[in-house]
Amino acid sequence: MTTEEKIHHQLATNPIIIYMKGIPSNPQCGFSGKAVNILNATKIPFSYVNVLEAPFIREKLPKISQWPTYPQLFVNAELIGGCDILEELYNNGSLLPILEAALPKKAEAHDEAISKEEAEQLVLQGIPDAKVIIDGVGCDLTVTVISDQFAEQSLVKKQQLVMATLKEPLASGKLHALSVKAYTPEEWQALSENSSAGLLQIKI
Repeated sequence: MTTEEKIHHQLATNPIIIYMKGIPSNPQCGFSGKAVNILNATKIPFSYVNVLEAPFIREKLPKISQWPTYPQLFVNAELIGGCDILEELYNNGSLLPILEAALPKKAEAHDEAISKEEAEQLVLQGIPDAKVIIDGVGCDLTVTVISDQFAEQSLVKKQQLVMATLKEPLASGKLHALSVKAYTPEEWQALSENSSAGLLQIKI
């Protein structure tokens, strides 16, 4: 997994995540410490990455987020901002609703989970030419998508195209464990012809 893929994996699997210098119990810069104090005050759980111990992430993330400094807070894979913005949002009462909305909503009954047919229709709405294969049960699905739209796209871009079609059920909790496989028709044919090689699976 490349550094960029690792970052996108972290963003996709952690609804609230802060990239900071140090750790919440021992921040290594004043801005990171202030941001963590603000998050702690909301009582909302969050994940973190210590960029001082992850130099490749520290170098790559600003190019992805278009934000040059740390800390960086992401909610549902979208950049909220750094320390100053967190402080402003907290002071005007906007931060807590943003964080609360990102908390996963667990399906209370099996019939609340998205069906395979519903998931397929959502993918086809966003990628009309796709062939969609869905495996799994309830809110834990493996979605394989074959489309010409993936031509010349990086692995991450392919993943993002598929994830974007399923944004609503992911946000609502109807789908919370998702594995995505994305191929061009040529890539799919090559894999099918060489079944001994297996299928490449990227967890999102």
